[in-house]
Amino acid sequence: MRRRDHNIFTNATSLLVCGLLAGVVVAAAAFPAAAMSGLAAKAGGEGFANLPSELKDFSSPQITRIYAADGRTQISQFYDEFRSDVPLKDISKYMQTAIVAAEDRKFYEHNGVDLKGVARAFVSNSQSGAQQGASTLTMQYVRMSLAYSATNPQEVIDATKDTPKRKITEMKYALQVEKQLSKEQILERYLNIAPFGNQAYGVYAASQVYFNKKPKDLNIAEAAMLAGMVKAPSSFNPTVKSGHEQILARRNNYIIPSMVAMNAITQVEATKAIKIAIPTKVKPIGNGCVSVAKNNWGFFCDYFYRWWMSQEAFGATTYDRERRLKSGGYKVVTSLDLKGQSSARADILGKEPDTSRNAILIAGVEPGTGKVRMLAANRKYALDDPDHPTNKISSDPKKAKKKIRGSYPKTTNPLISGGGDIKGYQAGSVFKMFTMVAALEKGIPLSFPINAKGTYHSKYKAGYGTPSSCPGSDDWCPSNASKKEAGVFNMWTGFGASVNTFFVPLEERVGAENVVAVAKRFGVQFREKSENDWANDEDRAAGWGAFTLGVTASTPLDMANAYATLAGDGKYCEPTPVEQITTASGEKIDVGKPHCIQATTKDVARAAIDAARCPVGDSSQLGSCGGTGTAKDTRYIVDRPVFGKTGTTDSSKTASLIVGTTKLVVAGYMVNPDWQDHTDTMSHPEVNSVVQHSLRDYMKGKPSVQFKTPSNDKISIGDLRSIPDVTCDSISSAKDRISGAGFEPEVGSTVDSECPAGTAAGTAEERTIKGGAVTIEVSNGKKKDDPKKDPKPGNTPPGGR
Repeated sequence: MRRRDHNIFTNATSLLVCGLLAGVVVAAAAFPAAAMSGLAAKAGGEGFANLPSELKDFSSPQITRIYAADGRTQISQFYDEFRSDVPLKDISKYMQTAIVAAEDRKFYEHNGVDLKGVARAFVSNSQSGAQQGASTLTMQYVRMSLAYSATNPQEVIDATKDTPKRKITEMKYALQVEKQLSKEQILERYLNIAPFGNQAYGVYAASQVYFNKKPKDLNIAEAAMLAGMVKAPSSFNPTVKSGHEQILARRNNYIIPSMVAMNAITQVEATKAIKIAIPTKVKPIGNGCVSVAKNNWGFFCDYFYRWWMSQEAFGATTYDRERRLKSGGYKVVTSLDLKGQSSARADILGKEPDTSRNAILIAGVEPGTGKVRMLAANRKYALDDPDHPTNKISSDPKKAKKKIRGSYPKTTNPLISGGGDIKGYQAGSVFKMFTMVAALEKGIPLSFPINAKGTYHSKYKAGYGTPSSCPGSDDWCPSNASKKEAGVFNMWTGFGASVNTFFVPLEERVGAENVVAVAKRFGVQFREKSENDWANDEDRAAGWGAFTLGVTASTPLDMANAYATLAGDGKYCEPTPVEQITTASGEKIDVGKPHCIQATTKDVARAAIDAARCPVGDSSQLGSCGGTGTAKDTRYIVDRPVFGKTGTTDSSKTASLIVGTTKLVVAGYMVNPDWQDHTDTMSHPEVNSVVQHSLRDYMKGKPSVQFKTPSNDKISIGDLRSIPDVTCDSISSAKDRISGAGFEPEVGSTVDSECPAGTAAGTAEERTIKGGAVTIEVSNGKKKDDPKKDPKPGNTPPGGR
């Protein structure tokens, strides 16, 4: 901190200035008010008159405070200078008196310039060599104001450099300030701008840092100490031995006695105040996300910070945006739901501790607004101390050889929301939702049947010799997780059972490029450069067959918001961490408010949700789930209408579950953030439980709302057509007739039938969609025991039963 200047009258130039002032000093002693105009007329002549007198408008840096959605609980704060302006009525009377006693006892008597003080300082400095200052409290306020309103480094120097010109400039400004502002206004502004050391700027910050209280609660001893520090905060720092001794002496021997002399306090009060000890430690003041009030809020705070830094509304450059955040004095009410966040964190720790190399990552998004309600992980949001590290060596062998440490238990990487080095994780079959939406948009209904084989020979390429290529070919031949996943499926049953060989041919029908386009509309971020190149090149995207199986990097936040687009009636909303931002002047701004587009039609979104109820144990309203479901206990646990999907990657390197209601969508991934090619098996029971219980706890006390159904039935059942009767036809003839009618014939299993053995016993379906699969049943030549057919669950579309 710079010291107050007390030596401006010691050089030749100062003598000249004082000579010019000499003519008004005597008059000032007797008529200080009248001497003001004399100063302007004689002290510096026209040069003085030509000096500016209007201070530039400025705002001193203010703390920006970040709150949870309740608007009361502070999450964190950001600042360049720890300062928050308070009105004079909220500042202790003792503090007001103490600062006047310490800096300017004639404050209420002069008009901005204490000419008696100027004369006294001149005489004293000239005769004794002991330097006295002549700056009034108003002049000090002017000096600090000029520094804060400076627009370039030279203006800062001019405002603070010890020169006669600066002193005369301060006098001119001070005279004008006293005309424009009351003494109370000047005092208030001074107390809010003055530095107090230890990162405390202004009386609010000083009260917090040194005494952990509000300015209105400062007592005599505390106020006197703070007032004594303004003269030279570094020298009078009570946390160092020399400073402690100096501020104790200044408080007890000068300021408190001055307060008695001003009749602000009694001698009895002074005697008691002098006996009160001065603190030797200060309250640590947090700044930024590493100083969140509760550590598990750190990942949300980090997401907010990155979001702010991406908003052009706060400045053209990231530098400008950060300055706005750290000096603008905003009140930011975020979207963080404290109960939901707390529950998610507790549920995670019940499954995986912070010390586990495997992470469970949870994101919760509100449909229809994009408001991010929770971001939780089994990690401490903190930087690992490089001198005394506690993080384990990375599980990635390449990094381990270099002794690089992993992200557990401490990290500040945006594991849940993505950004920086975090590109995302393969999430598996949760991406099948995009294929289903693309199909519905193309007019393919939910009931569209496909005969899913155990292995499907696709038109996409995989490369010769790759694990998923067809034998002797570079074609891609995906298979299912289980041999049971074979037969005729529709979107209800195919999505419910997560049948790969249903969704790959479905993707072929609609075009992989259209599936990728849906994902982009639904907010999936392609952070890997190669994947971004594919996603933005339609020709490449057309060959991206594995996209439907979730081989693309994504984050829980991406996918929670993508599924929230369905629950928002097809309305995609940019994810936002903000409820409301208010400026320091109390103006509410729109930045961060929901920004939404209609990413797909309402009917498509509602139809997709209907099929997406099957994986999570809920009942479809439009069709039949056929007993399928990969996380059937979800509906029971959440106890609300739900939709969602599980996802698993090759060798279970990632396990994911997304579940939503009309109020919230929660996405959970279980991954190894440090090494995605790991050998661990990720546990669906663990991540599923966390997602289910996090959503259940969030929904407590909220109404149970049913999902809406499409206004057009055709989007679910389609345009059903009768299938030709091929009973007792040869198989080849039956295939030709069915194919000729616009369907895709598939030869099914052998059944009891009076038709000759080896001929067609009929078809498993009576009616289906044009282009849909039709299963020809083969006769064994034996009479049926029961003439009634009992088709396998899900094989008969609605309207054909």
